[in-house]
Amino acid sequence: MDKFAHDRILIGMILSLGVAHLLKGIAKLIEHPSRTKPYAVHLLWVLYTFLLLINFWWWEFRLGKIVQWTFGTYVFVILYITVYYIICSLLFPEDLKEYRDFKDYYYARGKWFFALLAAVFLLDLGDTLIKGKEYFTALGTEYPIRIVSHTVLCLLAIKIKKEWFHMLLAVVFILYGISWIVRTYGVQ
Repeated sequence: MDKFAHDRILIGMILSLGVAHLLKGIAKLIEHPSRTKPYAVHLLWVLYTFLLLINFWWWEFRLGKIVQWTFGTYVFVILYITVYYIICSLLFPEDLKEYRDFKDYYYARGKWFFALLAAVFLLDLGDTLIKGKEYFTALGTEYPIRIVSHTVLCLLAIKIKKEWFHMLLAVVFILYGISWIVRTYGVQ
């Protein structure tokens, strides 16, 4: 078994836990709609996070081209996917007893969510650089602009508590994310 195949197992396990956590959270909302009132902005961020996880899994195929794996590279990629898992856990906590509903929870824990989401974009940059300068260059100037703009918008979301801003930001991130995936990987 090559090194990446071995590393991919742990990466896949952590990613699977994140996806399972999101799906379990959605299933609980469907199973018990009267227990906790859903919040549209929160659900949009759940959708966006799901989209990011799918993108991450596809994106990581490029790691298979790395010839020389180091322990540092391995730890970095594990840290990267672990941050995704924590984001998934934040979106659907074990209980909401301290909060009225998901809206109350969303704004109370939004700082953590957006700080970690900003970290994901910065980790994404590191991950891309691990794959090599040639790969980074092939993504064009849009890629670093995407990383910087998304990071800045996440940091703004920490400060701005306006519902319309969070709704618009989630919709823009989702639409741009879909556009990025289609344009970067193609759909066949």
